[in-house]
Amino acid sequence: MSLTTTLPPSAVIREVGLRDGLQSIQTVLPTARKIEWIHAAYAAGQREIEVGSFVPARLLPQLADTAELLAHAKTLPGLFASVLVPNLRGAEAALAGDADLLLLPLSASHAHSLANLRKTPDEVVAELGRIRAARDASGRKTLIEGGVGTAFGCTLQGEVPCTEVLRLMQALLDAGADRVSLADTVGYADPGAVSRLFEQALKLAGDRFWCGHFHDTRGLALANVHAALQLGVTRFDASLAGIGGCPHAPGASGNTASEDLAFMLEAAGVSTGIDLPQLLALRERVAGWLVGEATHGALHRAGLPKHFQPAAARSV
Repeated sequence: MSLTTTLPPSAVIREVGLRDGLQSIQTVLPTARKIEWIHAAYAAGQREIEVGSFVPARLLPQLADTAELLAHAKTLPGLFASVLVPNLRGAEAALAGDADLLLLPLSASHAHSLANLRKTPDEVVAELGRIRAARDASGRKTLIEGGVGTAFGCTLQGEVPCTEVLRLMQALLDAGADRVSLADTVGYADPGAVSRLFEQALKLAGDRFWCGHFHDTRGLALANVHAALQLGVTRFDASLAGIGGCPHAPGASGNTASEDLAFMLEAAGVSTGIDLPQLLALRERVAGWLVGEATHGALHRAGLPKHFQPAAARSV
């Protein structure tokens, strides 16, 4: 797929604040607040939400109520609910809850993979094969996404060769992944690097390529999204108020802020289906629940331009 000057007419923002955001902060948000968050995000037009992760509660008490949140999300018509799983056991819980998608993270950095998952990258590929077998045996329609992290480098290992990233992506597909994605886990990416790697990834995976995940550690998350968007990528992870980060990236300033990303896309004529005033109101509520935690983003400070119109209004 080659670079074009025409952007896609629409794109999806997958909200990951309830998982990638909350797992990275100290505050344990009550389940009732999380349900309120899901409902308000849904009302604002968000239709893909990563509601949590099936990991032991002793490791991440912030996400101990994932099963309850998944069950609640499944009651909202048209909401595509995903969960992160670190292994087969977590996948079995996701299948039992009838998640729409389960994401198995794989780090292309050998050092980060051992630190984060206690497995080598190829051991994670083998685990995905077992998850695929369990999914098929269950009869569920849950999609399996293999997410290749540290795709642009790693704070532990340093450089991660593009050839290794692509090798592992192909291995995940061969092992049974329905979808694959790329993540700049520690915020090393720049638009040029994104264009080069994503172009190769799209040639390899085709329509099985699912999502781009960028961290704003060096202030380039939106520029990196735009570089991927120019190649035809139409789904991106983001976290309300930019909460989150990476335990192996000191000073990381979190994920792409959902509200800033939605504004950039809409301003560029790319429809997201999101009501920005409603999303900003939700951001204010969530930030109020997370007093003392670092939040990020620019749109909430500056506000929407007076002449702003969403993409859908301009295309009529």
